[in-house]
Amino acid sequence: QLQLVESGGGLVQAGGSLRLSCTASGRTITAYHMGWFRQAPGKEREFVSVISSWSGLSKAYADSVKGRFTISRDNAKNTVFLQMNSLKPEDTAVYYCAKSALLGATMSSSYSSWGQGTQVIVSS
Repeated sequence: QLQLVESGGGLVQAGGSLRLSCTASGRTITAYHMGWFRQAPGKEREFVSVISSWSGLSKAYADSVKGRFTISRDNAKNTVFLQMNSLKPEDTAVYYCAKSALLGATMSSSYSSWGQGTQVIVSS
């Protein structure tokens, strides 16, 4: 059974950077489209980014993170990354990764095998 574990979160000042990792175990994620979502306190879980399966040539981002965040994948390591630059206080949230069979899916209902999340706090 596929398990996803997020890591790399922490406390950072506004303008700083973090690199999140989503490492899979139990089975390979090569054939899955992989997405990142986030959930701030009192808010709905929202789409952040998605990368297509296999070579990861297709990527999509939420407007709020476009130009600041970069998604990538290393299939040899069974891991997906989210490089977050120019962080803002509004990026504060728990970040989750999950898999999808739908290319370019942005709705959380299209994803499964959610990890436990990693907390990101951006101070002003």
